[in-house]
Amino acid sequence: MFSPSGFSMRVRLASVRPLAGSTIASALALLIVLSGCTDAFDPPLHADTELSRRIDAPPLIVHGQRLNVGLLRRFYASHGFEPVWPTREAQANSLVKSVLHAGDHGLSPELFHASLLRKRATLPPTDRELLLSDAFLSYADALARGAWPVERRGDDETLTPKQIDVVAALNDAIDSPDPAAAIEALAPTTPTYQALREALQRYRSDTSSGEDRLRTIVVNLERQRWLPRRLPADRVWVNAADARLVLYLDDKPVFSTKVIVGQDVRRNQSPEFRVAMDGVLFNPPWNIPSDIATAEILPKLNHDPDYLTRHNMVMQPDGGLQQLPGPNAGLGLMKFEMDNRFGVYLHDTPDQKLFNRDDRRISHGCIRVQNVRELASLLLQQPIDTINSAIATGSTIRSSLPAPVPVFVVYQTAYVDTNGTLQFRPDVYGRDAAIWAHLQRAKAVAPSNVSASPKAGEEISP
Repeated sequence: MFSPSGFSMRVRLASVRPLAGSTIASALALLIVLSGCTDAFDPPLHADTELSRRIDAPPLIVHGQRLNVGLLRRFYASHGFEPVWPTREAQANSLVKSVLHAGDHGLSPELFHASLLRKRATLPPTDRELLLSDAFLSYADALARGAWPVERRGDDETLTPKQIDVVAALNDAIDSPDPAAAIEALAPTTPTYQALREALQRYRSDTSSGEDRLRTIVVNLERQRWLPRRLPADRVWVNAADARLVLYLDDKPVFSTKVIVGQDVRRNQSPEFRVAMDGVLFNPPWNIPSDIATAEILPKLNHDPDYLTRHNMVMQPDGGLQQLPGPNAGLGLMKFEMDNRFGVYLHDTPDQKLFNRDDRRISHGCIRVQNVRELASLLLQQPIDTINSAIATGSTIRSSLPAPVPVFVVYQTAYVDTNGTLQFRPDVYGRDAAIWAHLQRAKAVAPSNVSASPKAGEEISP
């Protein structure tokens, strides 16, 4: 067997008359494209310059510093793979000054080649060019979505802002009157971010303050960079580190209550994610996750055959377990529906005394809400009496929200509360250390692969 296009190519090439100089190459390239035989010849996609040759030969390491080939290729493609900074010295100096002050955002300037930037005049021109561009692009990327982006974090840390084209942002910056200000504008402007930046300066100047507090501030500045630059005006906010829920309507906190969150063991920690809530299920059944059924329920049947009956549980045709609705059901009297891959949701609980505990990290990952009727009333825009009537039917009833409401489950060990006060919480999940270590990594070291946490099953138990 042979390719018809290949045969056609041979015929066409045979009929080509001798041509001079570059005309031959152009004619050959045209014939190959016309024949469809593009696999036989891969013409350069860009100009052949010293910069393009350096970028096209990864890994790209300059003076022991690993550079971001992907961002550099896109940036220089917009400039014909020609040097940018020799004719933009003022812009380069402005951006270098900004990078060297990355510490104001809790970012180590060494993440962006600070030591080499300080002696850039002594570097070979092409090395200097590449280091400047990589520093500016990497700094813009860190401000825009965090220095530890979502693709390198654990499977249960999925918060990330809307994607920003940092190449376009840098191009816009160098054409603006104040390039540094244009790049700085990529950082969050939320009250918590501003308060953390101020606290960072305050704690740095206070030699009596502990190193632990400084680290907590730096880590939570990074977490702020994982959030949308403009938070939805209506949102449900759950901070697992604080075990509290706050409902914002029109960007104002209108309701707050205690919650129970996932246990400290990693597989049962509440994940960090965003999801849309679209309804409330009254008198919900509980489809018990298979891992919980296997580990915690089915073994009890060996010495307690009536366990399922006493707990109003039934075996499903597919072999799964379900707890039927009722006042003592695991999900309580209502569940807030928010479909997500973790199987995590907000729900009621029959065991209200658990909310009196200081340590409310006792679930398998889901969020148990203390004052569910008030929350449902606000979200459904219905009076409490209507909520009570739906519960009183004893039937499983679904009510849709007037409009989906974003739910954020976050883990913030430093944050600004609804009174505008900076608060600190213990790192009970042990997540801060990994973020701190990543923020202190040297550019000379290849980014490490972050081991993903165990993937959640179809549903995490209450």
